[in-house]
Amino acid sequence: MDLNHCLVEKKGHILTVTLNRPENKNALSAGMLVGMYRAWRLLDDDDDLRVAILTGTGDVFCAGADLKAMGGGSEPDEELEKVRAEVPDMHWQALLRANRPTKPIIAAVEGFAVAGGTEILQGTDIRVAGEGAVFGVTEAKRGLFPLGGSSVRLRRQIPYTLAAEILLMARHVTAQEALQYGLIGRVVPDGETLAEAMKIAEVIADNGPLSVKALVRMLHEIDESYSEFDALEKEIEIGGPCFSSKDAREGPRAFREKRKPVFTGE
Repeated sequence: MDLNHCLVEKKGHILTVTLNRPENKNALSAGMLVGMYRAWRLLDDDDDLRVAILTGTGDVFCAGADLKAMGGGSEPDEELEKVRAEVPDMHWQALLRANRPTKPIIAAVEGFAVAGGTEILQGTDIRVAGEGAVFGVTEAKRGLFPLGGSSVRLRRQIPYTLAAEILLMARHVTAQEALQYGLIGRVVPDGETLAEAMKIAEVIADNGPLSVKALVRMLHEIDESYSEFDALEKEIEIGGPCFSSKDAREGPRAFREKRKPVFTGE
């Protein structure tokens, strides 16, 4: 298991997670899954971290599962199995299918983000793509099933009939199509996605961390299945405690004093 397949860098309040297997189009590996799992738990556990960026080395985001390895009947990785014994759903946590962090994740996508690449994307919060990026959930073409969450999430994040086309036809969509559908939020010139994601991350990192965490929780937990009444009740439950924090006093104070607030997450 090569843990260098997932590079993790902390800089200030920002965690950058880089899928690092360019010779295999950043296809998922045991080391990559373990690295991502540990990165998301670090993001949750380190109070100094406020936001993360997920990107890929080179001109590919992630081509999903390593089909060559799957087809070759490779032996199970003993170290991976050891981690799974301790955390049975480690791989689902790594792919943001389960136990998503309580802090925002920004995807910076260059090139192909297909199959597992698009599945991971749906677990992120803000998405930036290069003009040449390509998306798709292509498991049906290989006789597989997208267990990373796409059969549930995709139809909730874009119009139903478009989700059906992507899933059932296993067709690719361009960055402009993905932007039009709402699967991503921004398109920038190729090679500039990480810089754009960093600008977004810096804005978020300057905001009140308790406010951001509460907003992320609302975005993740409260969807259209809630009635408006129940959703508004949850808003009070989740967002109300922010007003009794030290940060809630610091924000207005800094505004009055015409300075940048210094938030501590307290």
